[in-house]
Amino acid sequence: MTLNDNTKESDLPTDLAKPARRALERAGYLRLEQFTKLSEAEVLQLHGIGPKAMDQIRRALAAKGLSFANGS
Repeated sequence: MTLNDNTKESDLPTDLAKPARRALERAGYLRLEQFTKLSEAEVLQLHGIGPKAMDQIRRALAAKGLSFANGS
């Protein structure tokens, strides 16, 4: 699968900074639904993910009626 294939399958926020997007893609996270099985703390451990990226992911999840695991 090429990087372009991953981009087509991804529903990550489009305004996510490139370092954050790369960190998530390297860890295998391409779909918002995947974050419902993770805590915010787990995602924050990824190099390249900071408060701004977390806020963007949190808002994108909320727009779909989703949230991080354990209500965080």
